Amino acid sequence: MKLRFGRVRAVLTVLVAWGVVVGGVAGGAPATAAPDTFHRSDAVPVAPGVEYDEFRMTVPRGTVHGHLLTVDLTEPGVSTDLLYPGAVGARSPVSELAEARDAVGAVNGDFFHITETQHPGVEATGAPVGPAVASGRRLKGAVPNGQRFGPAMPPGATTEDVIGVGQDGRARLDRLVLRGAVRTAEGQLPLRGLNQYALPVNGIGAYTERWGPASRVRATCGTDTDRAAPCSTRTAEVTVRNGRVATVEERPGGGGVEAGSLVLVGREEGARQLSELRVGEPVGVTHRLVGRSPVPLRFAVGGFPIVRGGQPVAGLDTVTAAVRTAAGTGEGGRVLYLMALDGAVGQAGLTVRELAELMARLGARDALDLDGGGSSTLVTREPYDPEVTVRNHPSGGMERPVPNAIGVFSDD
Repeated sequence: MKLRFGRVRAVLTVLVAWGVVVGGVAGGAPATAAPDTFHRSDAVPVAPGVEYDEFRMTVPRGTVHGHLLTVDLTEPGVSTDLLYPGAVGARSPVSELAEARDAVGAVNGDFFHITETQHPGVEATGAPVGPAVASGRRLKGAVPNGQRFGPAMPPGATTEDVIGVGQDGRARLDRLVLRGAVRTAEGQLPLRGLNQYALPVNGIGAYTERWGPASRVRATCGTDTDRAAPCSTRTAEVTVRNGRVATVEERPGGGGVEAGSLVLVGREEGARQLSELRVGEPVGVTHRLVGRSPVPLRFAVGGFPIVRGGQPVAGLDTVTAAVRTAAGTGEGGRVLYLMALDGAVGQAGLTVRELAELMARLGARDALDLDGGGSSTLVTREPYDPEVTVRNHPSGGMERPVPNAIGVFSDD
């Protein structure tokens, strides 16, 4: 991995009356500041159908520097996928994730369980907030809205919102809902979680080998509306091996889940139901992620919508400026836009509302806000170069390990 932070080349200066509202409310009166200056470099080919360019623009608080990958999904040989470190509850820098899969470009993905200060003695898992699909395989479901990390979502958004590319090769925003059940000799119990760092109150969640070695204790802490609420006092964990109950414990544990086995964790009513199971009893578990489209997603990553139909959604934050990452779709899902702001000292950030306006200006008809701050990282790989290049300055001075990223691939 190389640190070659971007610079604007062959700059074309365009004066635009962008009308950014700073510190106001969405839909309020236009800002009275002078028109912003937008400088964008000529696009540089990364691979056939994949281009990289940079832009700078002035906003009332300073200069914003951004990095953009534009991906033509109709180009033969171009594909996308979710990059992750082999386990849901694990983290790696974007550059390492990209190099491990020979990606030609990548940007960081979902918000994640980064800290656990509210529950002393409970470990942070590093697992992402929303649903995740990689190479057509479901990795995890979404935590309850009140258990998420990240800026406030706009009205109507949920932790089930994702961006991804379907089996038809088209990018889209979608919403993935977990549907599943635990079948026992006494009947069927609803499954409320899959490889999640937080389970709904009274729920049961399943943990597969894809969860990794992270502790499962955090899954029973907090509530659906309060991430800081105490951990549940009634919990249970059941290990199912070869379709039968192998162990029944009172407290969730840690360590990897063996291939072919799974672990069920319950809290409150879910714990009571699991505690009634007996060693040797047959148990079957089914789960799937259901989207709004009949076309399955080949990859999906969580975030929250900021652009719909080429316009910012209502209710986006207009106050807090930060380094941000976003992904968008255009031209009927044929184009994918991956954007990360630069976190160098002295560079200004954007509010979520400004981020939405930027993504619409860059061509996105729909867009999702991804994790930002120290997580914002965009990388590319030069032709015939075995290492990727980090194009932006991560705001922490170095790459932050993250749970997943959107990867771009080329057969050429």
